[in-house]
Amino acid sequence: MFGRLGGTEIMVILAVGFLFFGPKKLPEIGKSFGETVREFKKSAKDAEEAITEATKVEESK
Repeated sequence: MFGRLGGTEIMVILAVGFLFFGPKKLPEIGKSFGETVREFKKSAKDAEEAITEATKVEESK
């Protein structure tokens, strides 16, 4: 699910995050991280589609 991270590693990361940021900030940080990942995936998909379209135009010439 999280690549090479196991359950113990995820628990340690969450515990350290809890100590650094506190329980009120963690949901906000998670939400902004999720939005960042979503935007990155969208940009990567758009770039891939633009490259695919450009190569189709070149092949048709």
